[in-house]
Amino acid sequence: MQERRALYGTNNILTEQRAGWGDVVRDTARDPMIWFLAATATLFFALGEYTDGVILSLALLPIAGMDAYLHRRTQATTEGLSGQLVSNARVLRQGTIQNVFSLDIVPGDLAIVSAGESFPADGLIVAGTNLQVDESTLTGEAMPARKQPFAIPRSMGADAAVAGESWGAAGTRLLTGEARLRVVATGGETLYGQIVRLAREGQHARTPLQSAIGALVAVLVVISVVVCLALAVTRYHQGFGVFDAFISAVTLAVAALPEEFPIAFTVFLGVGVYRMARRRALVRRAVVVENIGRVTCICSDKTGTITEGHLRLVHLLPAESVPLDDLRRFAAMASRAESGDPMDLAILETMHSQVGERLATYPFTENRRREAAVVRQDGSLLVVTKGAPETILDMSHLSAQECAAWLVRTEKLAASGSKVIAVASKPLAEWSGGEPDRDYIFAGLVGFEDPIREGVKEAIAQARAADIRVIMVTGDHVATAQAIARQSGIGSDNPVVVEGSALAGELSKTGGDGLLHVDVVARAMPAQKLDLVRALKASGEIVAVTGDGVNDVPALQGADIGIAMGERGTRSAREVASIVLLDDNFRTIIRAVAEGRQLFRNLKLSFAYLMMIHMPLVVTAAFIPFAGLPLLYLPTHIVWLELIIHPVALLVFQELPTSGQLEKVQRGSKIRFFEKAEWSLIAATGALVTILVTIGYAWSLGDNQDIEHARTMALMVLIVSSATITAGLSRLKSRNAVIAVAATVVSAVILSQVPAMATLLHLSPLHWDDWLIVGASSAAAGALATLIPSVGRNRWIYWNLQMQDESRS
Repeated sequence: MQERRALYGTNNILTEQRAGWGDVVRDTARDPMIWFLAATATLFFALGEYTDGVILSLALLPIAGMDAYLHRRTQATTEGLSGQLVSNARVLRQGTIQNVFSLDIVPGDLAIVSAGESFPADGLIVAGTNLQVDESTLTGEAMPARKQPFAIPRSMGADAAVAGESWGAAGTRLLTGEARLRVVATGGETLYGQIVRLAREGQHARTPLQSAIGALVAVLVVISVVVCLALAVTRYHQGFGVFDAFISAVTLAVAALPEEFPIAFTVFLGVGVYRMARRRALVRRAVVVENIGRVTCICSDKTGTITEGHLRLVHLLPAESVPLDDLRRFAAMASRAESGDPMDLAILETMHSQVGERLATYPFTENRRREAAVVRQDGSLLVVTKGAPETILDMSHLSAQECAAWLVRTEKLAASGSKVIAVASKPLAEWSGGEPDRDYIFAGLVGFEDPIREGVKEAIAQARAADIRVIMVTGDHVATAQAIARQSGIGSDNPVVVEGSALAGELSKTGGDGLLHVDVVARAMPAQKLDLVRALKASGEIVAVTGDGVNDVPALQGADIGIAMGERGTRSAREVASIVLLDDNFRTIIRAVAEGRQLFRNLKLSFAYLMMIHMPLVVTAAFIPFAGLPLLYLPTHIVWLELIIHPVALLVFQELPTSGQLEKVQRGSKIRFFEKAEWSLIAATGALVTILVTIGYAWSLGDNQDIEHARTMALMVLIVSSATITAGLSRLKSRNAVIAVAATVVSAVILSQVPAMATLLHLSPLHWDDWLIVGASSAAAGALATLIPSVGRNRWIYWNLQMQDESRS
């Protein structure tokens, strides 16, 4: 066994390394603030400034602890939910049945698969009777496929092949009987493994926001290094000494380096993973949280995603002389619960009484296309049969005109999305054995439907209202696909359907623009699904693909967001998807989109806060020393500010609740993080706080050069403005926002007004008139900040109205 595992590998397609505490420590250590604190504390200890060294060392604990908590919270949630996706299998090894992880299956194993279980790998069915397999995850068809054990041919030539009816494919589900599968292929060598290899050829590019943040950080780092070096040289030539020059440069570097931006982005992605996990959407790649909020098109599988994935008896059309109850009874007589056939089970679910004693059964085969039974009921004999309408009509005592009329009814039912069979009966005066095959009395038609999942129609309506296109992609017939689309609300009352075989020609003529009015792609193959996704992306759509089967894997991987079903989905679909829905509920997709868009809004507010606080911090930290004045900020002050900025940026805005409305997004245009009006307000607020801090510092410094009083005044303006800006941006809609604002103001009062604390921080208490100036200054900054969320939301509303006006014209 070990030799085979070493030779063939594990029965896995994609391997992932589980994250541990080492990863948490590594992610936490990426925060530059931690290294600044450690290095500066070490320097103060070396110079004998033990008080400042201790303060800086203690400041390491809350900052590092908060980073570690955020990283570990997301990691633990994701790992806990991922554990629900592990599956087991039973194999016969060394004469005993063993339960093993499906990952440990190797070629040569004899797997035992019971009804309701999935095949753990690809292989030959070598034993089993009355086997039916649900291959909807592979073919898109809800009808079961019948299987039979492999019969060894007399001659195994070079061109010998195994019929599909004796082959079990990984991920497909056994409906009836118990099969024994001799494993032939595992992992990447299975059918779905080959498809996954095709899908993995494409690599996920960096998201637009990641690229924008990376470019911003690179530019700011270069500017910061240049300014810091210039400040160090300037302070040294001004005669302040080497130590002052070094502290000036390091303090400015910490204030100027934009380390919070990438950290905030990473943490917000983790928060998105956490919040979506609570809504039963497992995010496997955190960067997809950004894209999910920008989705403009959802390509959805039909079976098991839009529909429930199992049949129900919905239509009964009895012949003119046959009562409705008789049609139902005859259909039940011709059905067997032990067959496990979904149609048999759907029929028997509607019967609550005995249907007689079965004397003989003539089962359905592909050649016969019918099933018949001889039944004794109330002392009389009756033969009943059900099957393909054409077959049953040919066996019935009907005229050609009557047969044609029933075939028209059959086609009409099929066009409504139903699976249709016919039922007939024949009284027997006597029976000596054998199956009667003519002169039946036609009883009528029975129609089955795979119902729309609960809540799907409402979810699709929400998507349409938010200008998100929903395209159904299925392997079903055109008529069935069109009927399901109509019932679910895709394409309104007249959905436009194109067959997969015609898709390539359509795309070659018009490109992605040819898909503008397509609602359904029927009879689609995996490669055609992938072509569809690529064309939509090329036309400017942000595409999400939902699915649960092997046939969905290439499209799942090729899309901007692949969304797999966790309950019905094959392992291959779950492993390549970006998001796994643990409840298989289409509504969860819409909720995930809403969460993504709220996350984007929250991240904007966090970045706006960082810019409005860092702008005055950097400008005053640089230009006041350049002017030859004493240093405004000491390292301990920077630590104090970072202990405020870090929690506010990383904790306050991420917790803001969703608005409950799914707003529209722009199509085909370059994504702008901030609109011009938002940039103007951010710049105006930052400039106002910069001016107020500078005036407060210069006015308090006065002629007597009271540096401690001047620093206190400047710091209080900046810190209390931080509180009012936080309140204005968050509207105090979360508990964290209230706590952060209150803690910021309280810390400002205590650390500046308590003499012992003020002395430690090289500050001095302020007078009541100073606090009036601080209050008025910070109130003005907060008032400007309050406008930013409104400007952003009004921009969306304006765009929505503009789009509506254009559509009307």
